[in-house]
Amino acid sequence: MKFGTKIIHNGHEVEPHTKALGVPICQVSTFQQESVDHFGKYDYARSANPTREALEETIALLENGAHGFAFASGMAAISSVLLLFSPGDHLVVCEDVYGGTFRVITTLFSRLGIEASFVDTTNPDAIRNAIRPNTRGLYLETPSNPLLKITDLAGAAAIARQHGILTMVDNTFMTPYLQRPLELGCDIVLHSGTKFLNGHSDVICGFAVVRDPGLAARIRFIQNSFGAILGPQDSWLVLRGLKTLKVRMEESQRGAGAVADWLCRQERIQEVFYPGLETHPGFHIHHRQASGPGAVLSFTVSTVELTRKLLEELSLAAFAVSLGGVESIISYPAKMSHAAMPHSEREARGITDTLVRLSVGLEDPEDLIADLDRVLNG
Repeated sequence: MKFGTKIIHNGHEVEPHTKALGVPICQVSTFQQESVDHFGKYDYARSANPTREALEETIALLENGAHGFAFASGMAAISSVLLLFSPGDHLVVCEDVYGGTFRVITTLFSRLGIEASFVDTTNPDAIRNAIRPNTRGLYLETPSNPLLKITDLAGAAAIARQHGILTMVDNTFMTPYLQRPLELGCDIVLHSGTKFLNGHSDVICGFAVVRDPGLAARIRFIQNSFGAILGPQDSWLVLRGLKTLKVRMEESQRGAGAVADWLCRQERIQEVFYPGLETHPGFHIHHRQASGPGAVLSFTVSTVELTRKLLEELSLAAFAVSLGGVESIISYPAKMSHAAMPHSEREARGITDTLVRLSVGLEDPEDLIADLDRVLNG
């Protein structure tokens, strides 16, 4: 079954009792039990809820995994998965990781005795050289946020397997429509479902997906114990948003490609980061492991003054945190997604004060380009 069909016909398209074309919102906290000796499938909604379960099964299906877990945010999903590790463990992490992930690793999990080394994971030797006897996890983003760096997932996962290390991949930018890390040998896929999976800028949510039953049992225990679960109303909204994932990603990706090509020809734009450009350092690796370049790009502007002007004066791209909505969103990594990263760390990674990130929505690309042209060249 093709992906576009699978997101509609996922096993939850018809409610079995009433034949309603959709999953009902089971807005309850608890469930009646028939016997002291035999509890039903559901007892308390933190542990399981039918609406959340439908979403978890759907995201697992789309990632070609066996088990999915829905959390209250992307950071709740990431933090819950990081609870797999123990004091004394060491992680290897891609260097230009999302700022929230950098923050939780360096300020919270470090207090629990979990160490991390941030390296350029686009270089396999950098991964190998960072591995220690106590390394237990490899954490990747590809394309990375915000510089769209590309890591060879199959190659990185092979290195991790040689050392008995879990490979975790934040797949937010690509979604399972464009990239499925589990098929490339990775162990855990993570998402900020707030972004493209929901796609309408009206829900905060996160996901983890795995294939291995033992690993799934460990994450399920953490999800239930830690309790950072997604509520039924939000689960239903994400199920609704997922139904248009394919068409949204196709259209936004088409627009992103047009905008990236135009930006490359502008004198006041210094560099464009987008894996759809043949000049991108990771172009060939990305197109080997993903079926498209996605809808997010970053670029550097000639001056800080022009950067500020661009952020504040565009009319068709909202100056806001986040990405992946039906509307285009332009953001400023230095003060938004990576504000938690110290200035020196940002500068070392190339996250400068003239770098902006653009998530292209469903507007006509000609209108977006005209808006950019008005501000940059007007």
